[in-house]
Amino acid sequence: MSAAPAIAYDRMFRLDGRTVFVSGAAGHLGQAMVRGFLASGARVILNGRKPERLDALRAKLRQENYDPDAIAVCAFDMRDENALGRCLATLPRLDVLVNNAITVEMGTIATASPEQFAAAYDSGVRAAFTAMRVAEPALLKAADAEGHAAVINIASMYGAVSPDPAIYGDTGLNSPPHYGPAKAALLQLTRYMACHWGAKRIRVNAIAPGPFPREEFQREHAAFVERLAKKTPLGRVGAAAEVAGSAVFLASDAASYVTGAVLNVDGGWTAW
Repeated sequence: MSAAPAIAYDRMFRLDGRTVFVSGAAGHLGQAMVRGFLASGARVILNGRKPERLDALRAKLRQENYDPDAIAVCAFDMRDENALGRCLATLPRLDVLVNNAITVEMGTIATASPEQFAAAYDSGVRAAFTAMRVAEPALLKAADAEGHAAVINIASMYGAVSPDPAIYGDTGLNSPPHYGPAKAALLQLTRYMACHWGAKRIRVNAIAPGPFPREEFQREHAAFVERLAKKTPLGRVGAAAEVAGSAVFLASDAASYVTGAVLNVDGGWTAW
């Protein structure tokens, strides 16, 4: 029987000395999680397909007085297994792997194509599995050093429930039919990996965000966003920082006995 890691109550949410890899780092929720990890003392590796977006984010974070030595960039498509190996397999240790990236094209039942389904699964599920497998040696080194390592898969409320057609109507803003199934698959992969990696002290959990529209989207589509807000028991949409806190929790010692869990951050959307 393995022993529980020692936890200091005054540092249970701190990530000092730990390394975090975030895919989709330049996205709406990705940026918020990056800031949360940096504020908690972690070294963060920013990943995305476009180097210029990552460089711009790194420059912005430096302007916000985050430690420049704690920010690294590793630009590549998460579907590229060779690039994953060059980045993750060479790390001396990796404490937290955040699978946040997915490639999704908008569509409806009438317009969605098999190719769109394949792209969503390939980027959101297969790439996450490949990243976990490639990162395993580095995660094991972190588990040896800290008593545990963590994988956080970013899913969605639509991995558990269907979008409500009454909210979307003919807005053209519909969640496409391939997005939810890919996120549902990611949730099941999370449970599978948690069970098979538990003995290795690698915790695998998921966050299922609810409605988190960007500020510019809220301005452009105010009536639609109001319908989203009314769907939640809290009566509002989420702010990106509210996902960051959940990510820091799942990465930290405070969650050292949490694995195989899905943390719903959806304002109660899935509780109705």
